[in-house]
Order: sequence, then structure tokens, then C-alpha cells
Amino acid sequence: MKDISEFKRHAHEMVEWIASYFEEIENYPVKSKVKPGEIYQALPDQMPEKGENLSRMMEDFDNILMKGITHWQSPKFFAYFPANSSLPSLLAEMMTAAIGAQCMKWETSPAAAELEEKVMDWLKDAVGLPGYFQGTIQDSASTSTLVSMLTAREKYTNFLINEQGFKNQGPFRIYCSEETHSSIEKGVKIAGFGKENLVKVEVDDHYRLHTGKLEEAIERDKQKGMVPLCIIATLGTTGSTAIDPLSEIAQIKEKYGLWLHVDAAYAGSALILPEYQWMIKGVEEADTFVFNPHKWLFTNFDCSAYFVKDKQALVNTFQLVPEYLKTRSDEQANNYSDWTIPLGRRFRALKLWFVLRYYGMEGLQEKLRQHIAMAGEMKQWIEEHDDFEMLAPATMNVLCFRFNPGNIDSEEKLNELNEQLLHEINQTGEIYMTHTKLSGQYTLRLVIAQTDVEKEHVEKAWEVILSKAEEIFGQEI
Repeated sequence: MKDISEFKRHAHEMVEWIASYFEEIENYPVKSKVKPGEIYQALPDQMPEKGENLSRMMEDFDNILMKGITHWQSPKFFAYFPANSSLPSLLAEMMTAAIGAQCMKWETSPAAAELEEKVMDWLKDAVGLPGYFQGTIQDSASTSTLVSMLTAREKYTNFLINEQGFKNQGPFRIYCSEETHSSIEKGVKIAGFGKENLVKVEVDDHYRLHTGKLEEAIERDKQKGMVPLCIIATLGTTGSTAIDPLSEIAQIKEKYGLWLHVDAAYAGSALILPEYQWMIKGVEEADTFVFNPHKWLFTNFDCSAYFVKDKQALVNTFQLVPEYLKTRSDEQANNYSDWTIPLGRRFRALKLWFVLRYYGMEGLQEKLRQHIAMAGEMKQWIEEHDDFEMLAPATMNVLCFRFNPGNIDSEEKLNELNEQLLHEINQTGEIYMTHTKLSGQYTLRLVIAQTDVEKEHVEKAWEVILSKAEEIFGQEI
């Protein structure tokens, strides 16, 4: 931009575009309908020789790129887990981009470091974690879990693996349930433990980690000369939001002297509701805990709240201070680049601060309870319909179900039917859902958690599901 006046003109135009987008978002197909390669082929093969004006860029954005956008902020988005935003979060992100602060150390932006410390204290109290936990903002729960496993590795070996590698160490064993997020397996590989040392423990009838099977696995590994190191408990599995029995897992952790990481990436937000505090009974035995405000607490990606019991073990695992990064404040403040893998850090605390202040505890609780109530009503519709069935308990606001008209004699055909149904539903552009498999059953999975979702959107979703099921089945249901 040549001058500030030109920037102001374009900035106002951009704000108008953003406002119009949110006003019109329900008119877009929720899931993009483009084919692979379509956007790529529509773009020029070479970058321009001379600069172009912003108006031309926006024309191409509207005419080319918007066709390839899946609208995660649409209230008709019921897929995956949400990547929620909100207007206060969006405004804060604009300010973050404008400031462009590099927040690796206290010295490089004191406000960023101290605001992060404060909002993490707010969150810790809000979700009911013990006061001795300390928090930092990571980019994702995947990174947080990897950081936890690396810290467990180093603390167990007195930080020798960082110095010497895996000399005469292990083999270390990591335990999780069969329903644990795939990032655990990726983290095990990155941390050097090896995929074969990840022990996926059976689940019970509610898809929770089976603690009896967990203890059997630990005993079996000890007898083989392996080294049990870490248990990862999940509060809100990706497939069905099953809640692992944390209290029982904590007892096993204490019995065998293991590290315990709690992955509450999605469901952790529900801990702001007193009625969901039962999920963290036993959390005082956890070494680390993570949940994502960028999923169900209306703070745009990326913002993962990671809490640790032993700050020094974390810092000792990652701290590396070359001469150019040494400052006089190093012993007086938190340098959050020492708490994670990257050196560079964005000013993520600002958008979280905006959200927490804008909604307040009461406003956040009200929204979450509305989502849970809408899910409860839709669960009732499913259970009362002869041709649909629930396939997992509805812990909060995730519904796992399938179409089962009763005249299909094999699970394979039933799976094919539901896969076809999901495809037909998403092709309408009216709503967007995804699937999972539970006990080998193809499961329709609907998440009622988008920031601005209302009952009318849930009713529309049920209408679309029924309509497409009738088309496929060939008769009224």
C-alpha cells in the first residue's frame, strides 16, 4: 500500500466483505463442491511480473477461491469437531496481524507473555484444574501431546535422551485406548518411541478405555523387560466423545509410577459447566492436561490450552538459549518459547482474552448448554424414529447414529447404505456431516457446536437426513 489513506480505504472494503460474508454464509453450500485440481487449474501458472491492485485480487478470490471453501463458520456445519470463531476473536486476530509481534520471549513483547500467563490462570480456574497447574498456549492438541510425551521421556531419563539419544534406554511403552486420536500415534513416532511401542488398549461398551485391560498390558510389558512410561487418557474421543475413566486411570498411574497426560481437546470446554466437572475426578494425578478453545470456546484456530504440573521439567526439556537470545529478564518472567517446540510464537492470548471478556463465564456457559440441549432434542428424534438408531451414548453434543430400516440382512450392506446416505446428504450443500466407525459399524456423526447454530438449523439437518433416507430407501419413512 502506498499510504495509510489507501490502506484505510481497502481495509473498510475488507470489513464490509467480512460482514457480508457472515450475513450471507447460510446461502453458501456448506461443503465445497469442486473436484480435485479444479482450483489449481483456474489459477495462473506464473506469479505476476508487476503488482496488481487489491480489487482485482478480490475478484479472483470471489470468483475462484470461494468455490473451493468449505464453510466451517456456517451454522449448518455439523462435521468433525468445529474450528469455531466469533466476532470478538476475529477482531482480535486483525489486531494481532497488524501488530505482528514475535512473542518468543518476555523481552520481545512483555504484554504478550503476561497476558498469556493471566488468561491461562483464568482458564485454569474456569475448568476446575488444581491451582498448582501452570499453562501456556500451544498451536494444537497434537503439539501439546507430543510436548507432553517428550517431557515424560526426558524427566524419566533425567534428560539424558536429549543429550545422548536412546542409548541403553527403553523400550518405552505408551498406553492409550483404541479410540484415541491419531495424533498420539504420530507423536509416538516423532518422539522416537516407535509405533510398535504404542499400546492401544481395548475399550468398554461405551468406548472408554478399559482400565482392567490397561493394567494387564502394563504388567505384561513389565514381565517382558519393557519400560511402561506414559498413559494418555482421553476426555471426549474423536469418534463418539467417550470419556475415559480418569479417576481409575489415575490410580493405575500412581501404582506404577507412570506419566499421565489428559487429552480433553474437544470436551474440555464443557468443564466450565459445573454439571460436567465429574469428567476430571482424579485430575490432580495428571502431569499434563490440554483442551482447545479453538474447538468449542469460540476462539479461532490456533489456540490450544496446555497445562503442566511440573513447569521446570517442561522448560528443561525444551530450553535452549543461544547468546543472541539471552536477556536480563530471563530469570524473572516466563519465556514461552522454552515451553514448546518452535522458537517463534504468535500473540494468541489476545484473541482468547477478547473472547473470555466479551462473553464472560455466563455467556460461554449459556452457549454450551444451548448446544447440549439441542443435541438432546435431536437424540430424542433419532430414538423415536423406527428407522434410525443411536450407536453410542450422547455424552454432550455429538450424536452417533445410523439409518437402519430393518430389512437389511448384513452389516456390510448396512454400512454401504449409510455411506451412500452421508454422501447424498453432503451433496445437497444444505448441511455437512462426517462419519466414523464404531465396532465396525459405519456411523453418521453429527456435532451441534458451531458458534451461531440455532434450533432451526438442527431441525433443517434432521429434515435433510430424513428426506435423503427416503430417496435412497424408495419409500416414506
